Amino acid sequence: MNQHAIHISITHEIKSFFIILALLPILTGCAPQPGAVNTTGRNISSPGPVTEYIRPSELVPAADTEGSAATPNPYTDLSVPTYLTRIEDTYFLVDCYHDQVIYHDTLSDPLSEWKVMTNEIDRGHTLASDGDVYLLDDTEQNRILIYEKKEDIFVHTQTFHEIGSRPHYIVYDAPTDTFYAWSSMSGEMYLFRHNEDDTRMYLTEVRRIEALDQVYVRSFTIIDSDIYFVSGNASIIRADLNSFEILETYPVPDSMAGMIQITKIQDYFYITVSTDITGNQDYATILRTRDLSLLTDGGYEDIYRYFIGGGTPYYITELNNIYYLTEHRLPGHSLWRFEVEDNEIINVEAIY
Repeated sequence: MNQHAIHISITHEIKSFFIILALLPILTGCAPQPGAVNTTGRNISSPGPVTEYIRPSELVPAADTEGSAATPNPYTDLSVPTYLTRIEDTYFLVDCYHDQVIYHDTLSDPLSEWKVMTNEIDRGHTLASDGDVYLLDDTEQNRILIYEKKEDIFVHTQTFHEIGSRPHYIVYDAPTDTFYAWSSMSGEMYLFRHNEDDTRMYLTEVRRIEALDQVYVRSFTIIDSDIYFVSGNASIIRADLNSFEILETYPVPDSMAGMIQITKIQDYFYITVSTDITGNQDYATILRTRDLSLLTDGGYEDIYRYFIGGGTPYYITELNNIYYLTEHRLPGHSLWRFEVEDNEIINVEAIY
């Protein structure tokens, strides 16, 4: 082989080596997962096994966890849907006023083809999973229900009672391997974990923000190392995720005091609003702003026109770079799908 050929061969091998290095995170499963919490800038160590905890879950008697056939969804419509998510290859939709969570493998089929995961909840709002266990808030009964998948059906295996006052929102945060469940009326966050080789759940910690005690707060959002709360006292709170120390408070106009959720999408904070400060649902809308400190001065854009308007927008979730919005008060517009490209809202479509 001549020197020129040897040079080409070595150059090719070097390029191949660096390509393989670049692909290693994907090939080994270490690439960011769709729908994961934004962890940019977070310095987090592995939490390790659960050795200290406040209390374990209450186990459901074995006789009550025996599998049976999945129940078809008895409804052809949705009654105040609050939350959509996808776990592995299955969609889950919380149908709040029908007191159920339903699931299916596609969003293109009619609701009558979905199955019922549970109808044990009373005005539940959200669901979260780490792939092993599924946690649901049972809002009006102050419970957290734990489900596991057994032989293609979902079985209620564990329960936590007396979880604050109206638990309303649950998130699984992979970097801390922790489920965060918010008590909407007591300013308390309940943290749950399980060990890697076991699905038994433990309540490991309760964190508090005293300023939010007896203030209706429907959700929270983890962004980097901070946690944001949109509160019913006409303000948005940014706190440290680990200590819950309040870092900044952003006042908002009375017209958007009844906020539901804040979501960061590209360069904007998106905020869904249910009512004004008096509880008037005529003020329900969706706003976005680049800077939360500008809200009181009108530094925001009303984007509800993209979704017709006139209803009550609720939670926004992101699945594989596509966003989903639940909404109520408008028949035929209960679940929306949309995309955002270079901060432009595109491909808006009502699914159910």
